[in-house]
Amino acid sequence: MAHGMYYNSLYLALIPLLPLLGAIINGLSGAAIQARLDKSVIHVTAVATVVLSFVLSSIGFAKLALDPSVTAIHAHAWTFLAIGRLTVDAAFIMDRLSAVMCLVVTFVGSLIHIYSIGYMKNDPGYWRFFAYLNLFMFSMLVLVLGDNFLIMFMGWEGVGLCSYLLIGFWYKDINNARAGMKAFIVNRVGDFGFVIGIFLLFWTLASLPSGSSPVGHASLVFHEIEATLMNPAIRQAFTGNTLFHIPAITLICIALFVGAMGKSAQIPLYVWLPDAMAGPTPVSALIHAATMVTAGVYMVARLHFLFSLSSAAMTWVAIFGAVTAIFAAVIGFFQHDIKKVLAYSTISQLGFMFIGVGVGAYSAGIFHLVTHAFFKSCLFLCAGSVIMGCRHEQDMRKMGGLSIFMPRTNLAYLMACFAVSGFPFFSGFFSKDEILYQAFITRNMLYPRLGIFIWGIAVLAAFGTAYYMFRSYFMIFTGPYQGDQSHIPEEQSQTITFVILLLAFFSAVAGFLGMPEIFGVPNLFQDFLNPVFESSKPYLHFAHGSLSLEWLLMGMSVILALAGAFIASRLYKDAVHPLPEKLLFLENKIIRLAYDLIYHKFYIDELYQRTAVRLVMTLKNISNWTDQHIIDALVNFAALIGKLMGNAAGTADAKGVDGIVNAAADMVFTAGSGLVKIQTGRLRHYLGVALAGGGILVIGNYIFFT
Repeated sequence: MAHGMYYNSLYLALIPLLPLLGAIINGLSGAAIQARLDKSVIHVTAVATVVLSFVLSSIGFAKLALDPSVTAIHAHAWTFLAIGRLTVDAAFIMDRLSAVMCLVVTFVGSLIHIYSIGYMKNDPGYWRFFAYLNLFMFSMLVLVLGDNFLIMFMGWEGVGLCSYLLIGFWYKDINNARAGMKAFIVNRVGDFGFVIGIFLLFWTLASLPSGSSPVGHASLVFHEIEATLMNPAIRQAFTGNTLFHIPAITLICIALFVGAMGKSAQIPLYVWLPDAMAGPTPVSALIHAATMVTAGVYMVARLHFLFSLSSAAMTWVAIFGAVTAIFAAVIGFFQHDIKKVLAYSTISQLGFMFIGVGVGAYSAGIFHLVTHAFFKSCLFLCAGSVIMGCRHEQDMRKMGGLSIFMPRTNLAYLMACFAVSGFPFFSGFFSKDEILYQAFITRNMLYPRLGIFIWGIAVLAAFGTAYYMFRSYFMIFTGPYQGDQSHIPEEQSQTITFVILLLAFFSAVAGFLGMPEIFGVPNLFQDFLNPVFESSKPYLHFAHGSLSLEWLLMGMSVILALAGAFIASRLYKDAVHPLPEKLLFLENKIIRLAYDLIYHKFYIDELYQRTAVRLVMTLKNISNWTDQHIIDALVNFAALIGKLMGNAAGTADAKGVDGIVNAAADMVFTAGSGLVKIQTGRLRHYLGVALAGGGILVIGNYIFFT
């Protein structure tokens, strides 16, 4: 460990273990508690454990922020793996990056737990829901706090399992069960890349010469790998290593990013996330804002010391982020399900985060992750409030006018829309614009000016974000109510509205923690994280920007955001403009084709169904036929031969061996039966037999010997 590191095993280990304790209590005893006692015992247990984790995370954050001599907090539990000189511990570490993540996960997670009390109050699986939520929190905290690849991977797989359990929570509905399975399978595809990346990294490090060590410089501990690569000779040998004539570092980072593409829903592995809306709305908020989908962004930032060594890998990350951002934004234009709109918004915003970490602006990418956690959790929980208010209706075309009936939800949703759209001076304005600026001036791509192209795509995506988000707002909260007129929507309980208003407040003000220096104030967030990314700075290069350029780029993004909101207001405010309705009946083939293409999400799911799914099902059918008609036939034939041979052996044994043995026994028995008659017990009989025998001997001797 580096000099100045602060150790406190019990303190740090409790952060993930407390939610695990809640999951165990509710998982094992929740059904009995719910049946015999009161539901409050269940949610008090679940909420209290997460809130305590938040308190402990805050203490750790404060320790790191206030004491410059403390670089990280470390906790060792036990030796997880020991092979030769390779040792991997079950250990946790909290540096400034993981401290930020812990605060986000536990704070937003605590609010979602509180919100769930009101949202799930009538669900018969109340105990099971809170057990799964706690388990989700435990898995994410293990992922964030793990100090090596193995512990991170345990958390990585844990959030995948919990997403399956929670997305398919209402498993009696076949669509929900399928959505959970889809999320699980798609993530397994990404996780395969993640595992390959770990293997490639270990193999490459192990192949480096290192004296008497049988594993070279191989390690699975993050800070050890980072320290190893700071040695110029080792770093040169590492980056010079190739596999199939491709730099090994590039293959390692791309394989690791494939894992991130699955967890963080990037093209082409994004298809599970929109379907994940099948689960309860608090689950959607937790997945999208605080846990699973942020894991990939965190992983890339955590491994900055690897990605910074490969401009090809960084380009790969940034390009996929940019394409995903614009692609998902466009799909959001014509969606009508309120949760689906927010799902595609999440996919798009994750694209922005990957642009940030891809161009080398790691702090900016993580800052957008933080602000996104506030406004996206707010949006999803507002959506849950709206859905309950409209009797579980999710089609925005059947809403409208809810600002009158649900004023607090209306206010929270509007503030979150301002934030996600990048309106000055809401949180998304600062985090998104910093990413755009860093993308414009980056020189870390394969081609020097490629960052400008990425910036252009991201700006268009930002325009799309403002358009589809305010489209949703105007369809939901303005105009006449389009739903069932016999039912008047109403504001939800104070438990729910308190949470969404608190998140709306942070959506508005959190950005001031990371204000760009052009405003004449220090960027507190970036300054806090700078020590984490210090080792990568020698390999990152940005063009020399200017205040005028930054103001210009910021102004352009604000204008586009305002333009997107303005167009949405003209088309959807108060439901008076005829164009949205006309789009459904336009006869122009080009416009109709474009509309259908976007409305049906570019038919990507259908494409997967006709290619990947059909291929897998075909292979399944072939395997099944092979198993039944070839493998089973061979097994049955072998069994038949064995049966015939067994029958032949049985016959030979019964008729041959047993026959001979039985015949010999019968002969002895027969002879014995005959001889036993000689034994009569009468002297006269014995003398007669003796005389007869003597006579026979005399006659025989005469005949044969004379």
